[in-house]
Amino acid sequence: MHNHQTASDTIAAQVRRHRSRRGMTREQLAAECERLGATGLTYAAIVSIESGRRKPDGSRRREVTVDELLVLGLALAVPPLLLVLPLGSEQQVPTVPDRDPRDPYTVWKWWTGEETPTLGGPIDGRYVPETQPIGEDGPKWSAAWAESAYPASLYPEFERRRQAVHRAYLRAEAADKRRTDKKGHTEAWTDYTQRLEELAYHIEDMARAGLQIPELRPDLIEDMQGLDILTDPTIIHPRGTE
Repeated sequence: MHNHQTASDTIAAQVRRHRSRRGMTREQLAAECERLGATGLTYAAIVSIESGRRKPDGSRRREVTVDELLVLGLALAVPPLLLVLPLGSEQQVPTVPDRDPRDPYTVWKWWTGEETPTLGGPIDGRYVPETQPIGEDGPKWSAAWAESAYPASLYPEFERRRQAVHRAYLRAEAADKRRTDKKGHTEAWTDYTQRLEELAYHIEDMARAGLQIPELRPDLIEDMQGLDILTDPTIIHPRGTE
């Protein structure tokens, strides 16, 4: 008999909660989903999702697909991940059928790749990562996870460094207008160059990992090329100015 809570149960409760908070009827939510192209999320489908009707074996009659999760989040103006991992409103959420539920923020970090899932245990009150290999002769599960999750750390860091370059550039431009402050002018452009180098090093880390590099402003690429701080200038591509 299927009797555990599922991610769809959590999503259903959160859809109902946010719909009520927005003052939306089920008809209005269905209309908004249709506007987004999800014609299968009809009034009847939303009733079935929210009510959590069960089959004779205890499983849900209507699960929520990943595609529908995205649409429901956009229709309700709620980050989709918060529908399945409601930070601040639930103490525990389901993980996988054969493991214990956990607090939402822990599972959130699994979804985003910030942490290695700790599905083993509890041992002495603590949960631990799985230790079995992938397949018969594959890598250790936790090592395989860390390798796969690597891009999840590189892209946010890219954006952080790109923003740091942009801010440094604005400060340097402002310093150009205050030519009487020669020391401040030199320091501003030195800081810009350092930030640009940090971004370039990170871009090369991403390229070595075989990842696509997000587009950059043409002037930043030109500055990197002019300063000769990219080993291979062809790994980045320009986009329109911001």
